[in-house]
Amino acid sequence: MLDIKLVRTNPELVKENIKKKFQDEKLALVDEVLDLDAKFRASKARGDELRQQRNAVSKEIGRLMKEGKKDEAEETKKKVADIAEELAEMERREGEMTDEIKKRMMVLPNIIDKSVPIGRDDSENVEIERFGEPLVPDFEVPYHTDIMERLKGIDLDSARRTSGNGFYYLMGDIARLHEAIMAFARDFMIDKGFTYCIPPFMIRSEVVTGVMSFAEMENMMYKIEGEDLYLIGTSEHSMIGKYAGNLLTEEQLPQTMTSYSPCFRKEVGAHGIEERGVYRIHQFEKQEMIVVCKPEESMDWYNKMWQYSVEFFRALDIPVRTLECCSGDLADLKVKSCDVEAWSPRQKKYFEVGSCSNMGDAQARRLGIRVKSADGNYFPHTLNNTVVAPPRMLIAYLENNLQADGTVKVPEALRRYMGDKEVIG
Repeated sequence: MLDIKLVRTNPELVKENIKKKFQDEKLALVDEVLDLDAKFRASKARGDELRQQRNAVSKEIGRLMKEGKKDEAEETKKKVADIAEELAEMERREGEMTDEIKKRMMVLPNIIDKSVPIGRDDSENVEIERFGEPLVPDFEVPYHTDIMERLKGIDLDSARRTSGNGFYYLMGDIARLHEAIMAFARDFMIDKGFTYCIPPFMIRSEVVTGVMSFAEMENMMYKIEGEDLYLIGTSEHSMIGKYAGNLLTEEQLPQTMTSYSPCFRKEVGAHGIEERGVYRIHQFEKQEMIVVCKPEESMDWYNKMWQYSVEFFRALDIPVRTLECCSGDLADLKVKSCDVEAWSPRQKKYFEVGSCSNMGDAQARRLGIRVKSADGNYFPHTLNNTVVAPPRMLIAYLENNLQADGTVKVPEALRRYMGDKEVIG
């Protein structure tokens, strides 16, 4: 959420930012916020005048009573009552205006960083850099579920019977591989100095609306019927929510945490949910990283975080590239974001396996996370990044580590988690 002072003092900047995100339908909201804000401030000024009048008149009542002028005192009391009635009505209207202002402010997009490329959608994202050689072997690479089934590692048919499409059973060495990747991701981030955490897997609506936009919430989150609780779509939501309402000191920054959680997503509008495979699913596990830091340090952390993801994937012999998300592909709370994509030898193209985002102070402002400094309190910046999200990551792993004889190579980094196995199959 933007600072109302920014909208008030530089509405043209806010409008230009909306245009860069190709959300022209929101331009009118800026003028509506300005109009409501002007009325609200006028009402507050009038309220201050009325309170001064009420105080002065109240003192007058005391004087009249001392002088025995009861009739005049009673008349003056009516003035006080009239002022109180007007104040009550004004406060009611101010409450309504506050709600209307917030409703509009919550959907105005965050100001994107100057370095973000301008584009309408993900087709206009910009490749930044490649890491590792994207090779295509001289043998056929099967579809990822075919590889898993040959290794007796997945059962989609049973999952459809128990839960429907978009679910899976992982079995045997593939299930063990899944857990090995998660364990390696945990230790990898701990070695980077991040604190390991297992957060709540359900959060309240006030936290949901604090960390994401309404559109994302509607398309992603599963609500627990009869309770003010949602299943998390990513542990970032829980992790940032942990700091809601906190007043941190600068000595406590940066907060760097890495978290494990299952994740649950509706995947509304997702393509291929009916197809065999584990690319888009309703349930998966994830290792995430989040940072809460000083505003001037957030871009440095942003670059460190996506580089951690690249380093992690390269440790598993998976070629990757980074894509800078264009303005139209950024969620409204994001200042800057990039996707990490893994190479698919079967498809001969890259596909998304993680995303790194700088949210600026948007989440902190919504959740009331503040930092106390010598110059006064301020809102910190928050960032999040995927370390790894299997089983989608398993697709990249299996395709890139498949050998001609149908076995799957186990990279050195995973062997201690796999009973020292060098191959699967």
